[in-house]
Amino acid sequence: MDPTRSLPPDLLAAAREYAAGDRTPVEPKAASTVVLLREGDGRPGGLDVYLLRRHVGMEFAAGMCVFPGGGVDARDAEIGDDFWVGPSVAEWAGRMDCSEDEARELVCAAVRETFEESGVLLAGTAEKVVEDTTGEDWEADRRALVAHEISLTSVLERRGLLLRTDLLSSLGGWLTPVFEPKRYRTWFFVAALPEGQATRDVSSESDKVTWLPVRDAIRAVDADDMLMLPPTYATCCEMYDACSTDEAMAHVATLPHEMIEPTADPSGSRLVVPDRLVQLGIRVGEELAR
Repeated sequence: MDPTRSLPPDLLAAAREYAAGDRTPVEPKAASTVVLLREGDGRPGGLDVYLLRRHVGMEFAAGMCVFPGGGVDARDAEIGDDFWVGPSVAEWAGRMDCSEDEARELVCAAVRETFEESGVLLAGTAEKVVEDTTGEDWEADRRALVAHEISLTSVLERRGLLLRTDLLSSLGGWLTPVFEPKRYRTWFFVAALPEGQATRDVSSESDKVTWLPVRDAIRAVDADDMLMLPPTYATCCEMYDACSTDEAMAHVATLPHEMIEPTADPSGSRLVVPDRLVQLGIRVGEELAR
């Protein structure tokens, strides 16, 4: 199956209104999401990916399975160079083709949202990554971050930790179509689950969390047993060939780094995405069918 989808009736109507000039695009908000991976069976599609199913009552992507992530918060800009270990802000800006201010916010948001929605913290010292974040003191920090009572910088400073940006790799991004009522310019990052850390079912925006082999997630979507937005599905397909987390991180560095904006086809009934993703989805589907 390719990563395009027939538009549901409400979005089909919105797409046609936009095409007719009757709908004005909403300004997209900046967001980050993280594809959190852990080792699997060592075969294509065997890497485990962490997924959350959003509550059916959510305004955006209701009922969809997604990666941890969310919108940039104003406090994400507070993270200073003194708390930054890994590629510099300038290097991230160059990779992501954005300003240094944007790169700082997006990388910090990726780390913060991963902690808020999975309990996994991509932080440590220059020599060592945090190994356990399951204690009640950590949970108190996580809840305070979710409530916007504190910033990630304040958590790191109090605990003597640094943001380990070397644990992330940028995959590119997706921009919500112009006819959607809520829009995000979302940067996708990839990270391996740090040794010693464990995910927890803590997200207030989801009703279920799970680790699934990439191949099982793709199969579930193809069989209509799981709902995913095209960016999530396409990203799972992009992770299919990697047999280890190291391979996944190396593979990400070879992929085109672009901001993908799906459009509606002339009939307005289906999304249009880059052909390389369509062909990738078809190939992975054929391999899984064998």
